[in-house]
Amino acid sequence: MVFGKIRYLNLLPFHVFLKRHFRLSQQKAALAFRKGVPAEINQQLDKRRIDAAVISSVKSFGYRCADMGIVAQNEVLSVYVVNGTKSKDDHESNTSNVLANILGLEGEVLIGDKALKRYVEGVDMTDMGLEWKKRYGLPFVFARLCFCRHGRYYRRMSELFLKRRVKIPYYILRRRTQETGIPEREILAYLTKISYRIGYREKRTLKIFRNEAKKRGLIP
Repeated sequence: MVFGKIRYLNLLPFHVFLKRHFRLSQQKAALAFRKGVPAEINQQLDKRRIDAAVISSVKSFGYRCADMGIVAQNEVLSVYVVNGTKSKDDHESNTSNVLANILGLEGEVLIGDKALKRYVEGVDMTDMGLEWKKRYGLPFVFARLCFCRHGRYYRRMSELFLKRRVKIPYYILRRRTQETGIPEREILAYLTKISYRIGYREKRTLKIFRNEAKKRGLIP
């Protein structure tokens, strides 16, 4: 089994869970990881080079998916349009580029850890998670756990994750601070903005998002 791993801070609790979950499991040796940014992982799943991954919502509609993903109930702090700049897509993203179009936002799209770092630095930006909430009164789903093989296994894994409260070990926080330049307290504050369960309201968002993207010819 091959799982696509996106090394963004928003999935840090899930990655810690996976490490613990497989520590004593015979399946650990059978599960390999392939790393990349969201757009790359989307392509890997599309080409069936991986079995499952948390992929961009805009690319998830043709797959079987678990009720787990990356959700912002209000602001997300890592998906922005930089105010006062020329419109430009983020090459690492699929969903956020489409979302900026739907929301009618102009400026450079930034996602992930680099966007969070700019937020911490105080750059003037518009938070797309918050803008969606203002317009539709719903949380926004940026990504979903989807699979093309071993669906039963990945659904069970996601259910176990959603039932547990994952604590990030200090040594991992410290390492990610060194890698990203984002202080540990800011990482922890950021993770309070992220939820992972996809329920009724989140599924309503996915339906609206898909319809709006289709209406604009942004997806087939």
